Amino acid sequence: MWTRRSILVAAAAALLAAPASAADWRVQYPEIVFSIIPSENSDGVLNRYEPFMQHLSKELGVKVTLRVANDYAAVIEAMRSGQVHVAHYGPSSYARAYQVTDGDVEPFATARNSAGAVGYYSVLYVRADEKAQGIQDLQGRNLCLVDPNSTSGNNVPRFAMDKMGIDPEVFFGKLLYAGSHENAVTALLQGTCDAAFNWWNTETESNLLRMAARGAVKPESVRIILKSDLIPGSPTTLKRSLPEAMKADIKRAFLEAPEKGRDAWLRISDGKASGYNEVKHEDYQVIIDLNRFVDRLRRKPS
Repeated sequence: MWTRRSILVAAAAALLAAPASAADWRVQYPEIVFSIIPSENSDGVLNRYEPFMQHLSKELGVKVTLRVANDYAAVIEAMRSGQVHVAHYGPSSYARAYQVTDGDVEPFATARNSAGAVGYYSVLYVRADEKAQGIQDLQGRNLCLVDPNSTSGNNVPRFAMDKMGIDPEVFFGKLLYAGSHENAVTALLQGTCDAAFNWWNTETESNLLRMAARGAVKPESVRIILKSDLIPGSPTTLKRSLPEAMKADIKRAFLEAPEKGRDAWLRISDGKASGYNEVKHEDYQVIIDLNRFVDRLRRKPS
């Protein structure tokens, strides 16, 4: 005979035996922290991303907080320690994060640019009045790189220079790490360096044009003297060890954002991105190999 007590006991047993519900992860993770690598000043990043954070919070049912890091290494360490759950990396910083976290990072999406391509370029800027027409004309001058873990601001440039037979530590008068793409352009225009590497998507989308849109620079104040081959797109990633249901919900929220949160999503790229492509770790093997190349260069005796 079923009594009230036996019914409650049976119900409790059924709950214990049942698989965890997809919503259970929200109890363990009432807040999701999303971090990005630095590319512009903090105020610019916050203004660009805040509507998107609000959209994600609504879609996921928990607060999504943006954390702007001081440098690439800070994002990697925060994800390794579990302080960050979702992060947007450059290709090289993703490859470094994969190494540092022992594979506890999972790429899942990258944005298509306004031309529909997946990927971007590294370019070398000089001031518009600079006489140099190629990198070979800059011997003995000062070069600004971005960050040791920057793809377009360090690793691809070093790889390209190696193929040209240029040892940057010997060829240039001084090598400077600016810390961010924006800082590199500023240092170039202020005369701290004579050339600076930066990211560039298309003629209508680049770090330079984002700065120009805020009145920080005039686009005609610099020109490009070197452009790399196409680099795999910067991935948005998850901490791999998060609950599977949580990862599935986050991926869905991001991948659906170009339609469901279109205005907020377009604001991230100033309307220049056209959608997301799904990616996986294997898509970045070429960058992992590139990082190994750069590491070998760093270990070479001086």
